[in-house]
Amino acid sequence: MNINVEDNKMELNGRDDLKRPLLEPSDSVCVTIPEPVDKLEKKRTVMFKIGNIKCASCVTSIESVLGEINGVESVSVSPIHGHAAIEYVPKLVNPKLIKETIEDAGFPVKEFSEQQIAVCRLRIKGMACTSCSESLERALKFLDGVKKAVVGLALEEAKVHFDPNITDSDRIIEAIEDAGFGADLISSGNEANKVHLKLEGVSSVEDMNTIKSYLESAIGVNHVEMDLEEKRATVNYDPDFTGPRSIIEAVQEVAHGSYKASLYIPPRQRETEQHHEINNYRNQFLLSCLFSVPLFIFSMVLPMLPPFGDWLEYKIYNMFTVGLLLRWVLCTPVQFIVGRRFYKGSYHALRLKSANMDVLVAMGTNAAYFYSVYVAIKSLSSDTFKGQDFFETSAMLISFILLGKYLEVLAKGKTSDALAKLTDLAPDSACLLILDDDGNVLSEVAISTQLIQRNDIIKIIPGEKVPVDGIVIDGQSYVNESMITGEAQPIAKKPGDKVIGGTMNENGCLLVKATHVGSETALSQIVQLVEAAQLARAPIQKIADRISRFFVPAIVLTAFITWLGWLIPGVIGIYPKHWIPKGMDKFELALQFGISVLVVACPCALGLATPTAVMVATGKGASLGVLIKGGNALEKAHKVKAIVFDKTGTLTVGKPEVVNVMLFSSVSMEDFCDVAIAAEANSQHPIAKAFLEHARKLRQKIESNRQSNNQHVTEAKDFEVHPGTGVSGKVGDKMVLVGNKRLMQTYNVTVGPEIEGYISEHEQQAQTCVLVSIDGKIAGAFAVTDPVKPEAKNVILYLHSMGISSIMVTGDNWATATAIAKEVGIEKVIAEMDPIGKADRIKDLQMRGLTVAMVGDGINDSPALVAADVGMAIGAGTDVAIEAADIVLIKSNLEDVVTAIDLSRKTISRIWLNYVWALGYNILGVPVAAGILYPFTGVRLPPWLAGACMAASSLSVVCSSLLLQSYRKSWVFQDTKRGHSHCSKST
Repeated sequence: MNINVEDNKMELNGRDDLKRPLLEPSDSVCVTIPEPVDKLEKKRTVMFKIGNIKCASCVTSIESVLGEINGVESVSVSPIHGHAAIEYVPKLVNPKLIKETIEDAGFPVKEFSEQQIAVCRLRIKGMACTSCSESLERALKFLDGVKKAVVGLALEEAKVHFDPNITDSDRIIEAIEDAGFGADLISSGNEANKVHLKLEGVSSVEDMNTIKSYLESAIGVNHVEMDLEEKRATVNYDPDFTGPRSIIEAVQEVAHGSYKASLYIPPRQRETEQHHEINNYRNQFLLSCLFSVPLFIFSMVLPMLPPFGDWLEYKIYNMFTVGLLLRWVLCTPVQFIVGRRFYKGSYHALRLKSANMDVLVAMGTNAAYFYSVYVAIKSLSSDTFKGQDFFETSAMLISFILLGKYLEVLAKGKTSDALAKLTDLAPDSACLLILDDDGNVLSEVAISTQLIQRNDIIKIIPGEKVPVDGIVIDGQSYVNESMITGEAQPIAKKPGDKVIGGTMNENGCLLVKATHVGSETALSQIVQLVEAAQLARAPIQKIADRISRFFVPAIVLTAFITWLGWLIPGVIGIYPKHWIPKGMDKFELALQFGISVLVVACPCALGLATPTAVMVATGKGASLGVLIKGGNALEKAHKVKAIVFDKTGTLTVGKPEVVNVMLFSSVSMEDFCDVAIAAEANSQHPIAKAFLEHARKLRQKIESNRQSNNQHVTEAKDFEVHPGTGVSGKVGDKMVLVGNKRLMQTYNVTVGPEIEGYISEHEQQAQTCVLVSIDGKIAGAFAVTDPVKPEAKNVILYLHSMGISSIMVTGDNWATATAIAKEVGIEKVIAEMDPIGKADRIKDLQMRGLTVAMVGDGINDSPALVAADVGMAIGAGTDVAIEAADIVLIKSNLEDVVTAIDLSRKTISRIWLNYVWALGYNILGVPVAAGILYPFTGVRLPPWLAGACMAASSLSVVCSSLLLQSYRKSWVFQDTKRGHSHCSKST
């Protein structure tokens, strides 16, 4: 079998030879004993602009003072420009000290240049509520070199932007651990493409350094990390120059084959951490139950049974009973072993001048436990003392809180289900074709998907998933892309068509050339975009942030006031004695009310209200082909009151067709086509592409009729694009204009009555007319039609029912724009606008107080997408990283505009419902725990029950957010067979 890639207009360069390694070994390899690890650390360079440099002696002075600093390797100062480049070792010195040293020498550093900002993502352990995430953010921002830090509570991740010349990921992790939280590095620096390797034959630091040095010298390798203990390596590489298989081959070439390398697939960190957290809370809860269940039985059940009750009341010494001893012994492990996490959390929170849920739990359980210890000691020392201990309160409180946290982390794990399903779409293996230099297939090899390199040829049989993004070079089939784009119908694929990794090949065999691998694939980009969106905070989150600042102090104060409010009236006899339960005194009743207030309050529910809903909504949106870039876009979309639509490719199908060509001069059709083809060849506009296709076919037809093959001018010089009007350029010695009437008027080209009539006739039929001028005279024109999308009319109607007005802004002429607008039901039209004019019209709408969304193709409409409150790029396909858009709609279906806004509205409604529940719970729960109902009903909330309520409140908020997973699209469709339309709202 021979694969001729050239027939499909693709080129295979030398890198396509899969038998030849991309990392060519040098002719001679010199192995030396490596230096110690500390000496091999990479150096960094910092740039400064220094003032007051007047002569060479100034340069000498600067170089002299910097040369005395330990860690400064070299200094280069330009006396003319005042620029200094200093090479240094980060472990020994940092740019801040270098800058201060220069200033101390009498030379001001006018510009402390910002170095390239690095970004790292970290998994955070031990966060309980918004106070935790806020205190961690503060701790990170105080770290020298950190520019920005964002901590996601629900996602349990942090994203830190830092200056790599001042700090690094290791120091950031240290700062997080000093703040009392655990941290694992997810990614750091350039994580675009990396491969994890398991090494064999490695036994020492020298072996690791030999491999590392060899790899770092190879073309395309950016960074290498070695782990001697695990005998693993992580290699970051540029896929344009190398790939994972070539890197493995390179390792095996070191020291004449002394080392072996194989692909290592690490467990998915998020899932591993979630399972670990779930197991940890479950084990802690079960351990606590081992003591608290017997404690509950000894405290609440057996005293009611006479034989056992008498035994438990047996006095060991003075008033110290068997029951009191058992309760003390059973409670202590729960308080100090199981409950240790609350002590650690509260210690670190208070050290950072913050307060969180751990502080409340620690205070409540400590109050119950240590008062009970006081009762036990007093019972030992007195033969008349009668006191009520609360050992069971402390133990049961911790058990119920752990049960609540266990159920909460179980529920939180489901908030990222949609993302996990996307990640699982990529197949584990693929069939690689090994080719010879002539393109003949030598063999087929099953390899891991992670070993696929750019330009590999992959064979995909029916029923298999496409492993990476690529282009079909042979075969025909239908591919189901619904899992990525949401497109219900399988898409026909033939040579030259693009395929997306993670989609399903239906019925034919395809040979695909890999074009995007690793993190470059559409699937990886979608996952990265959704992960970034889930970490970004929505503005509505500020409500919880503001409340959390004073929540815990306010609750502690309320608990203290509650305790005094019950103790003082009891002491002076304001309330009757029968209010005091049997076995208690006034102090103990007041203490129980105070403890209940401490533990019933729940800051966690407030903190989880927004991020859990955003996580579920962004994941759900991604599964529907709607990529929402963060909480800000999600929140703004629900406020949209006006949507501005582009015409071509948005309201219309975006595949214009030429329906008429007319000549208005003596130029031949052959010359007309030649000139127009040359002028339009460099244009990316859909109309230009449509005419090019039509003109080339027309030119071929003319040639076949004449049986001639004349030479054509195929290139335009001085080519220039005039946004919104057309293009211009020189074809041969002729000045050519191709565009609308406004372009002709700009160049003073006369548009006669005959041409005006032609334009008017076709524009009334919603067709766009393009004029072609040669040397200042109109030579001809062509009319183009672009059919309206079948769902457009119903979408506009549905948006109107949602209270959203629709406006069309286009660069096309007024007649065509008006005809299209009338067909789809848009009343307001703004035509003949260039890209900047579109942005200005959006700003005009915003000045009237409207929240405006712009729907465009994400290329020509970038200024308008940026100007809008919410920019929606429609029909993105595999290009999911469109910078200008806030929301990326993968398909070209206008229904997704409705889906984006409807999902936003339902998400914001869910967030407000979460807030109402979380705030309402605390507003009602705290007074009840404080005993406000007790005088009237005799009902009080014991501390252990208050703790159970607190745990349930967080769980209920997470479960409320999970209901967004049941979201269904607002279907807007047209029944073309029956000739009428239907709209139905989402559920």
